[in-house]
Amino acid sequence: MVQTLSQAALTLDPVAERYFENFNLGNYAAVAILFSDAGYLCPPFEEAIVGPPAIAAYLAQEAAGMRAMAKESHTQATENGRQVTVKGRVKTPLFSVNVQWMFDITDADQIQRTEIKLLASLQELLPFNRG
Repeated sequence: MVQTLSQAALTLDPVAERYFENFNLGNYAAVAILFSDAGYLCPPFEEAIVGPPAIAAYLAQEAAGMRAMAKESHTQATENGRQVTVKGRVKTPLFSVNVQWMFDITDADQIQRTEIKLLASLQELLPFNRG
């Protein structure tokens, strides 16, 4: 099922919804506890961050001041749970960019993997090179 609705009317998977709510509150410890002990976050252009403590520390350092807005959601059943793909935008203090999150969520409602992809052209990203 694909949903493309206004953000107010968008129905997200409950685990993904808690991810976005806590992320936007800056409560990165609450985001991290959504992950299984071996769960990992794959941010753009970086190595995977593994385990809730490392994920919380990473988000506290890298995501401060960011807001994530879900605009479209698709959920598909998998062998051990479900895969939830969410498209939306991330707003930072300096810029906004279209983003896709892919959540692998277990039957126990824990995130096993979240992959974050920027949906921007190289030309759009070049001005934001961090060196």
